[in-house]
Amino acid sequence: MKNEPGTKEFSRRRFIGVSALAVAGLVSGPSFGAPAIVKNLGKPNSKIAGVQIGVITYSFRSMPTDAESVLKYCLESGVSAIELMGGTAEEFAGAPQMQKFSRKPESPEEKEEMRRIRDSFAKETADWRAKTSMDKFKQLRKTYADAGVSIYAWKPSALGMNNSDAEIDYALRVAKALHASHVTLELPKDPTHSLRLGKHAARHKVRVGYHGHLQQTYTAWDEALRQSRYNALNLDLGHYVAAGLDPFPLLRDKHKDIVSMHLKDRRSKENGQTNMPWGQGDTPIAKVLQLMRDEKYKFPGTIELEYKIPENSDAVQEVGKCLEFCRKALEG
Repeated sequence: MKNEPGTKEFSRRRFIGVSALAVAGLVSGPSFGAPAIVKNLGKPNSKIAGVQIGVITYSFRSMPTDAESVLKYCLESGVSAIELMGGTAEEFAGAPQMQKFSRKPESPEEKEEMRRIRDSFAKETADWRAKTSMDKFKQLRKTYADAGVSIYAWKPSALGMNNSDAEIDYALRVAKALHASHVTLELPKDPTHSLRLGKHAARHKVRVGYHGHLQQTYTAWDEALRQSRYNALNLDLGHYVAAGLDPFPLLRDKHKDIVSMHLKDRRSKENGQTNMPWGQGDTPIAKVLQLMRDEKYKFPGTIELEYKIPENSDAVQEVGKCLEFCRKALEG
């Protein structure tokens, strides 16, 4: 459903107000540990012992993910950097919004209607992307930056096989407007697409970080890396371990080609691969963070909250707990 007239502008005014409150120190920090936001006179600081810890918008999927809310979550959890999902930024910039449905289509007629609506929405979105200004994205970046939160990566829905060259160029221009060093998407099954993206990325000088799940291997990214120096890894540490692999050889050998790394704690392949609260799975998060610190690796670690949130908690509190886990590992 689209916002009512005037709602977006009102939301932007409130959004700017949130960052002003943050800078003034009026947005409270997390209730656990030592709130980073208090330590830094109203701005969060999750760069710990030289290692930047960030968060992906997906971690807050159980809550509203408009730009204003996401910034507030970062401030409350003490996180000073983010991998921003495409919908959050594009909604702020005025993109068309997909019609929401109360239930999954079941009949052939309903499925055909859903396909028609999706196709129409895709065209409307592509048309909007072709003509939209970068001004709102620059405003978004500045508001986050003024509050102490940098946007180091952007994960739009404009980089797929079915997206036009114009949409891909749009995505990379937005990344530059947000001051993101890279965009992220799933590692394509078809290498011709990573070749295509690598060529676009080279023109814009923005790297493309390819994310993986259980298909990740030591050599999974090799062809994309050969295709373009702007192709890179958006490694997922938890998925890599759940696939039954040791992450340390990959990290040591290919750290220069890693632009960011998702952090989660999963059990190993032998132990069921379950997502667990940090410290209860088999993923060596602490040792990996210490390697990043000791070897001065440049890429950030991205908190990706995937375990079940306890009933007496919420995503903001759990992200804060994950950040404190990182802090103890890096400062210990």
